[in-house]
Amino acid sequence: MTAHTTPAGPAAGRRAARRRLIRELLLVAGFFTVYKAGRLLSTDRTGEAFRNADRIWDAERFLHLPGEGAVQRLLLHGDALVTTANTYYAAVHFPATVLFLVWLYIRRPAHYLWTRRVLAVLTGAALVLHLAYPLAPPRMLPAARLIDTGQVYGPTVYRAAPDADTLANQFAAMPSLHFGWALMLAIGVIVATRGGKGSAWRLLWLLHPLVTLLVIVGTANHYWLDAIVAAALLGIALLVVPRPRADTGTDADTGTDTDAGQGDGDGAEAERAVRGLPRQKSTAGAVGAGK
Repeated sequence: MTAHTTPAGPAAGRRAARRRLIRELLLVAGFFTVYKAGRLLSTDRTGEAFRNADRIWDAERFLHLPGEGAVQRLLLHGDALVTTANTYYAAVHFPATVLFLVWLYIRRPAHYLWTRRVLAVLTGAALVLHLAYPLAPPRMLPAARLIDTGQVYGPTVYRAAPDADTLANQFAAMPSLHFGWALMLAIGVIVATRGGKGSAWRLLWLLHPLVTLLVIVGTANHYWLDAIVAAALLGIALLVVPRPRADTGTDADTGTDTDAGQGDGDGAEAERAVRGLPRQKSTAGAVGAGK
């Protein structure tokens, strides 16, 4: 008798997809927990954080970077504008990144793996720098003469007294992961949607990191150099983590498979894992046939 392998049906594909989804959720949650715990290790280094803040402020003046106050004065033209900026800082950063990763996981699995690894490298490097170089944000620096817009106008994610804040390390200003993650979100969408319908408009995603930059500076939560260092670390991460050669997920516009079989090993693995997710009838039939 000739041995053969029976192709797995849609039910087996759905079980594999659920297992992979659970693994990914545990992996991301575990990494985030380690990051948050690590950030809190430097909360008691207040004196060092303020000395570093003075150095960063002097360095920016030496480099003739524009003052953070110029952006803040624009925001302070109206209460609604500054409140919107505070809300953007508090409510957009993390949810936008999560939604971006969910979209990639479902629609562009090969790019999801690449993006997750880039973000992991960037965030890990940021954690090391947070621990090695505690930095008080410009809203705390007397020389900056800036307003803590979150405390004055709201909403804010920080407590008024940094030492009493058990949920966030307010001395982890450099690098700015608000900006680093926003920039990676824009890059990830641009790369993942190249060649699709409306791809000429995908550069508009760069508005997200641009708005984020103006918000983090205008609300006095970060220096210009915080964003510059974040961009540099992201550049290193992009060089270290290989890009997928081709996407083996579904086309973002049509919902059909594209470039099948051309991705790297990780892309093929990710494609197999998401095959159990709901798709169009034609694709489901292909899965049932063991393609």
